[in-house]
Amino acid sequence: MKNKPSVLRSFIAHLVLIILSFMCLFFFYILIVNASRSHNELQKGFAILPSTHFIDNFKSVVGDASIPIVNGVFNSLFVAALTAVVCIYFSAMTAYGLYAYKFKLRNAAFTTIMAILVMPTQVTALGFLRLITKMHLNDTPWPLIIPAIASPAVFYFMYSYMQSSLPMALVEAARIDGSGEFRTFNKVVIPIMKPAFAVQAIFTFVGSWNNYFIPSLIFSTKKKMTLPVLIALLRGADWLTFDMGKIYMMIFLAIVPIIVVYLFLSKYIIAGVALGGVKE
Repeated sequence: MKNKPSVLRSFIAHLVLIILSFMCLFFFYILIVNASRSHNELQKGFAILPSTHFIDNFKSVVGDASIPIVNGVFNSLFVAALTAVVCIYFSAMTAYGLYAYKFKLRNAAFTTIMAILVMPTQVTALGFLRLITKMHLNDTPWPLIIPAIASPAVFYFMYSYMQSSLPMALVEAARIDGSGEFRTFNKVVIPIMKPAFAVQAIFTFVGSWNNYFIPSLIFSTKKKMTLPVLIALLRGADWLTFDMGKIYMMIFLAIVPIIVVYLFLSKYIIAGVALGGVKE
């Protein structure tokens, strides 16, 4: 009799997990189904089973000279990967500076960084656009990569992770052994921070990959545009050339790299998030 409540809780927990998993995977399945259907079939309404136009839609997307999908994939990969690298490295370095050093303006610097966190991107977009135009950086990927060095959200996660997982005794021991600060950070701190790096690499990569607002303001040449901007261009095409099958195929192609990155780094997610949210 005593085991009945535990069995019931286990059953409810598994049922909830099954429902949530179904809700998450169902929409991805429908995306694959729609990517395999033609424009005329999509106009007829919802379908649960795939059709036979998957290869045709893929060839149509890749062979469309007006939408350089291959360039878009390469551009998005370049921007997202480089953004993730510079963001997690320099944000972790900033967090290490505030965590490992005690100075008068330490609290003020932390408060300032947290204040920037709540500032919407749209508020500064016009000034940012004018700045990069004066610097002749418009229609280049660098305005998307360089500002990623300063990420308050990633900084805060790294700082919290260090509080829970990086003992100062280890840093001080490295200093006593004659290790410089950059060497201590690269050789001692980063290996401990690998789970946090993996988690934030996924989040930053996905955020940069899906970013549409700033790239739509920066790029004017189609061959330099990222995938979200190209998908928007395809959706805004003339009704005579509008093809929903191509749009769903492009969305499917845009999701695949994110899934690949997640599969490579997923083993660090649970450990990284758990340790980042727990303090001693």
